[in-house]
Amino acid sequence: MKSFLYERYQKEVVPALMKKFNYKNLMQVPRMEKIVVNMGLGEAVQNIKILDHAVQELTAITGQKPVITRAKRSIAQFKLREGMPIGCRVTLRKERMYEFYNRLVNVALPRVRDFRGISPKSFDGRGNFAMGIKEQIIFPEVDYDTIDKIKGFNVVVTTTAKTDEEAKELLKLLGMPFRER
Repeated sequence: MKSFLYERYQKEVVPALMKKFNYKNLMQVPRMEKIVVNMGLGEAVQNIKILDHAVQELTAITGQKPVITRAKRSIAQFKLREGMPIGCRVTLRKERMYEFYNRLVNVALPRVRDFRGISPKSFDGRGNFAMGIKEQIIFPEVDYDTIDKIKGFNVVVTTTAKTDEEAKELLKLLGMPFRER
């Protein structure tokens, strides 16, 4: 079953991008490659139970089981040793990626308090977009009563676009609410 957003991408976004950027070939049109959702938990050093809750919440939000990330090196000031679990992340591709993006743009972001749009400055120069979300409770999948602590996470959208302008247009056509200056 194809996602609603993927069908919209093929029917509306591809022709619009081809017209705007004068692409000759369909394969030149930028598309989303993957979305990485990363939750870094520094407090997991003291309290390992926080990581279990984070894994459950990220599974509920993305629909895919997260991988636990570990410390690459030891840092004495933080009482951190190499190999200790300090976060979790999920890499979404294909249908799950489009489903998550659709929920993020149309359900979660409108629930953010005092939301005025996303800053268009978060592109990396190669057509990838990163944003931080301060609270996991903006997703309806997370049960408000079972939360022990408000945790934020990062969402990185990787595209095949060569420039930030192309990537911004792609995400805007897919519904990302960018803030206008």
